[in-house]
Parts: sequence; structure tokens; C-alpha cells
Amino acid sequence: MLASGRRRLLTALLQAQRWPFQPSRDMRLVQFQAPHLTGPHLGLESGNGGGVINLNAFDPTLPKTMVEFLEQGEAALSVAGRALAAQLPVLPRSEVTFLAPVTRPDKVVCVGMNYVDHCKEQNVPVPKEPIIFSKFASSVVGPYDEVVLPPESQEVDWEVELAVVIGKKGKHIKATDAMAHVAGFTVAHDVSARDWQMRRNGKQWLLGKTFDTFCPLGPALVTKDSVADPHNLKICCRVNGEVVQSSNTNQMVFKTEELIAWISQFVTLYPGDIILTGTPPGVGVFRKPPVFLKKGDEVQCEIEELGVIINKVV
Repeated sequence: MLASGRRRLLTALLQAQRWPFQPSRDMRLVQFQAPHLTGPHLGLESGNGGGVINLNAFDPTLPKTMVEFLEQGEAALSVAGRALAAQLPVLPRSEVTFLAPVTRPDKVVCVGMNYVDHCKEQNVPVPKEPIIFSKFASSVVGPYDEVVLPPESQEVDWEVELAVVIGKKGKHIKATDAMAHVAGFTVAHDVSARDWQMRRNGKQWLLGKTFDTFCPLGPALVTKDSVADPHNLKICCRVNGEVVQSSNTNQMVFKTEELIAWISQFVTLYPGDIILTGTPPGVGVFRKPPVFLKKGDEVQCEIEELGVIINKVV
């Protein structure tokens, strides 16, 4: 990213922090790149909006991708815990490029109509069972990457979502055991081409959800023990500074545990798999008249305790 772009991003981040969230001292795992380093590295974000501690410098035996890190389980997490406790040098935020906290997950599982208030906005009944769809892993981009408007769609919309990151492999997981399979949480932007989702492709949602760049994630994977209650977090989306979605994850119809139990009936969940848990009301397609994203827009998706992701639309 060019220096001027970095400055704009830092300004936007500082503005975003006006929402009075407490910076976290907890474990916030990131994937990042820096000019003096070769390839992606694993790090710790030193508080919400802080700089980055290079985990691979602290322990060169650690893997450099989040999926491999999560596959190592408690052993890798304990190394990260030691790094957090040590007074290690912090790379300034302006000197690093944040990648998605998880890249190339085995799958990105999504949940539709999972907020009570979002169902009300559409005048539809609250689902009796989770509505599951998917995005391809190739749609995943970093927390400050650009969202590219595809020429094939004229109706690209925003959706802020809480994302669950799986930490332990499992199939037929009981709801009571589900949190043992969770590594943590992050912020997701489920960018959606409504024309392809609602009218084209036989009304199957997949294509409208999975254009390249349609799944910004980040900035950090905040470990589950660092989040007081994932089902009681303020969740918000702003387009060009205007609040368009504002709710709380307590509006979720099916909570994390129920979703993991449901999804794992059908598929094996692997470390690094991502579950997008649904969006609150305020999306563009249900406004009167409908509003869609256009070139030059900036979308900020923010969740209390987790952070903010900022994506320019190009």
C-alpha cells in the first residue's frame, strides 16, 4: 500500500475508534506482511488498533499461516501466550500490511436470515432451522483490501457479520461440546450481488455471494477466551461514515453452538474453517428505494471487542 493510502487508512481507523470500544489486551492473532520480511507471517495485534508483534521472530519453529498454526492446537496457542506476556518489540501498524486472519480456509460456511430483526425487516418468519449457504475461499481478502465491483452485477450490497473460526476438527459435534472446537472470532463483510443472489442462477445464492473480494475478514482472530460473550456484542456497518446497520449479536436466532452442531451433521469442520453467522437489518436491497455500493464508497464493518475492517469499493 502506498504511504498516502496508509495515512488515509490510519485516519479512518482513528475515526472508527470513536465508537467507544475498549482496546483489548487479549490474544488477537493476525497474518501480516512487512517490507523487511519474506512472505506472510503470524503475529499478535497489540490491542484493538495497535501494532503487531511478530510471532515467527519470537519462535521461528511456528508455522507462518493461521491454518497450520490452528492445526497445532494448544501447543501453538501456548507459544502465542508466552509471546503476549513477554515485552516484545511491536511493529508500528503503518509498517505492516494486514492479511485476512485466515487465508485459504477449507470452507467458508454462511448462515442466512439469522437475526430476528433482519427477518422482521423482510417480513419473513424466523427460520425453524439454520439456512446454510457458502462462499468459495477465493472470495476472502484482507481487512483493508479493496472490494472490486464485478461488471456482471449492478446490485452489490453490504452485510456486516460475526465470523466464527474453527480451531479443532470435528463431525457430528454436540452443541454442548461446540465451543471446544472454536478458535475465536473475527469481523466479516459478506458482500452480496443481489441480482445474482435473488433473480439469477435459479435463485441459488452461491454466485451472488462469491465473486472475488466478496469476503473481507479481520483485522484479527480474537481467541474465544478473549471475548466476554460473543452473543452480546454491538455490531455496526457504516457506508461513507453513515451508519447503515446497527444491532447486537444477541439478536442471532441460532447461536454459535447450535450452528456448529447443525453444520457438522453434514460436513467435517477443519481448523481454519470460517462460519459467517448472518447479518442484522439495514442492508441496501431492502431500503426504499434500494441502495447499492458504487465505486469510491468506503465500507466500515465493526464489532465490539473484535475491531473494524475498512474496505474501499473500486
